[in-house]
Amino acid sequence: MEKPVVGIVMGSDSDLPVMSKAAAILEEFGVPYEMRVISAHREPDVFFEYAKGAEARGLKVIIAGAGMAAHLPGMCAALFPLPVIGVPLYSKTLGGEDSLYSILQMPSGIPVATVAIDGTKNAALLAVRMLAISSPALLEKLKAYAGKQCEAVQKKDARLQEVGYKEY
Repeated sequence: MEKPVVGIVMGSDSDLPVMSKAAAILEEFGVPYEMRVISAHREPDVFFEYAKGAEARGLKVIIAGAGMAAHLPGMCAALFPLPVIGVPLYSKTLGGEDSLYSILQMPSGIPVATVAIDGTKNAALLAVRMLAISSPALLEKLKAYAGKQCEAVQKKDARLQEVGYKEY
């Protein structure tokens, strides 16, 4: 198995149904990744070891999902010198807006790219785009992916034009 270049990290296994969508996208593009459940609050020493050692392990990007207090992405960015993509996760109490604002409002000098609430697919695609900067093969896969998306929309429009909105 190839050495992971993307880390997917979440604070709880309850985040797995959402975070697994990032893994599926990375698999589709053939990008090796590692996935971990690590709580920055409940096991800070383990978290620090993970984030501080990520570069040495070969990671180029970290996708960090977090709900509620949402410290995981920002703390990753504070310890890992390469790109971190934060995924605010939906919560019952505030619908994920608390996480969204927490991840968006990082202090100057600690950037975290932030996607939509539960936006793990876009987080993975952003990671692939970052990696494609230095990988022509990955860039070609991205172009093909975009082409497939275009074709899918065109097929939907053709069907709508053919059968009308009532039958669609």
